[in-house]
Amino acid sequence: MTASRIDTETLRRLPKAVLHDHLDGGLRPATVVELAAAVGHTLPTTDPDELAAWYFEAANSGDLVRYIATFEHTLAVMQTREGLLRTAEEYVLDLAADGVVYAEVRYAPELNTSGGLTMREVVETVQEGLAAGMAKAAAAGTPVRVGTLLCGMRMFDRVREAADLAVAYRDAGVVGFDIAGAEDGFPPADHLDAFEYLRRESVPFTIHAGEAHGLPSIHQALQVCGAQRIGHGVRITEDIPDLAAGKLGRLASWVRDRRIALEMCPTSNLQTGCATSIAEHPITALKDLGFRVTLNTDNRLVSGTTMTREMSLLVEEAGWTVEDLRTVTVNALKSAFLPFDERNALIQDVVLPGYESAL
Repeated sequence: MTASRIDTETLRRLPKAVLHDHLDGGLRPATVVELAAAVGHTLPTTDPDELAAWYFEAANSGDLVRYIATFEHTLAVMQTREGLLRTAEEYVLDLAADGVVYAEVRYAPELNTSGGLTMREVVETVQEGLAAGMAKAAAAGTPVRVGTLLCGMRMFDRVREAADLAVAYRDAGVVGFDIAGAEDGFPPADHLDAFEYLRRESVPFTIHAGEAHGLPSIHQALQVCGAQRIGHGVRITEDIPDLAAGKLGRLASWVRDRRIALEMCPTSNLQTGCATSIAEHPITALKDLGFRVTLNTDNRLVSGTTMTREMSLLVEEAGWTVEDLRTVTVNALKSAFLPFDERNALIQDVVLPGYESAL
């Protein structure tokens, strides 16, 4: 199927896998309004459509720090058991409606404790909400499996606590770990003890790198901390002197040759100034060079996007085909933090048949 023949409904039906999506960046605008009223939090507007527009406009600053600041309002309504249960359940249902069959949702438990919940209670509550969403999605005939990545915030001092929880709940829905937050000035190696602990306990992890900070952050995430995937990684192109000729530097070669997945988020990268357009976003060139690129939403509310929309943008503006979309979907499942047999079953039994019907 050529790019020009892929309609939106076909894209929506295609099975999708997303590895990089933040729970607190994907709330429904109407839910934010209702929960804010319940807890007495003041929003920029109480009209759901206007609030969605406000998020998108505020995030389009081209600045990662300001982009992160938009989370003030979503986090404000995620400090109670009720708020966490509802947002986690709706998160799953929204993914299912978008054709997602596998997702890894990430969030930092320490950011949900101002209402009196402990980090452990936050994790257990979110898992309960995710399980309720998965049960409802399955009953509706749109099953989706969601694993959890617990995040530490790199600029604070509770990263090891989050790592401890990732180990404690690895048999209860938590599949891995991440660190998030402002990259510049907060290198991942500052939390080397947490990563060494996770490796000893055989818990996989990804690290946000190569977005606000360049090659040194990617190098440190991989070669010092031992990350199995890279969150964003868009600036790996700085180690490719000639994209057209495919001449790779040592770090870029390491990433490609060892099949280290890049969790790429085109719309989000445009918002934070890491790319100038969808057509020129490095995801296409990196895909063509054989990197294990994956396609992700990052923050669906903040970026005003869905997996269907991300696919549509690449089809319309970068000339992607169904085969390209299948490639990045299979890439994501190959690098998911699941046992091999479970990943392979999703690829063989769900993804490939779903794409075959569209070809």
